[in-house]
Amino acid sequence: MPNRYVEFSPQRYARLGGALYLAIIVLGAFAEGFVTNKLVVTGNAAATAHNILTSSSLWRFGVVGNFIVVVLAVPLLWIEYLLLRLVSKRLMLLAVMFNLVSLAVEAISKLFLIVVIPTLSTSGYLRAFSPDQLQVLANLALRAHDVAFDIALIFFGVTCLIYGYLIFRSGFLPKTIGVLMQLAGWSYLTACFSALFAPAFADLISPAILILPLIGETSFCLWLLVKGVNVAKWQECVSARTGSVD
Repeated sequence: MPNRYVEFSPQRYARLGGALYLAIIVLGAFAEGFVTNKLVVTGNAAATAHNILTSSSLWRFGVVGNFIVVVLAVPLLWIEYLLLRLVSKRLMLLAVMFNLVSLAVEAISKLFLIVVIPTLSTSGYLRAFSPDQLQVLANLALRAHDVAFDIALIFFGVTCLIYGYLIFRSGFLPKTIGVLMQLAGWSYLTACFSALFAPAFADLISPAILILPLIGETSFCLWLLVKGVNVAKWQECVSARTGSVD
């Protein structure tokens, strides 16, 4: 077994991962939970456009928060790989691939948020289109963001399922958190597939179904930040895998 596992300091990386995860949760709650809910009026393009233009600074802060979430998720992914590869490197690499696709789609989805204010306020557009038409175009950008974000969360839902399994098997992280992360994954898959293909059903289960991901991810985040990993169990795992092939 290469001694990189022995030299690796899991507790330091776990705490850093918890801090990154907490920042992601807080920024995501601000951008999606506060800004979007405050400014976007479902089914009313005119009211949404008015809210965004009159609170343009708040909207821009929300967009910046969304982008920072994606940026912070990259080092978090690396830390999660370092922590969980010890359980199964092959499964962890599979989770990394799903998570990278999720982050790529999520990053692209945020481009639609950037174009909303220019669409509504650029003088060239104002001369070429009526205000009603621009409001519809801005609303279309918001809808495109939602669709792309749902697709990103489908890939992330699969990532959560794999994470949950690896955490459950690890021994150095609580099995309960593994179960909660798997529940979070199934919730993301159910919520996002229904939003894309069964919107009537999605209206029935949302936003209640997203409580499970909030509980699961927050629990994982806070455990990493406050407790880290069980170092003794970590060392046992390292010893058990010495000379083994995953």
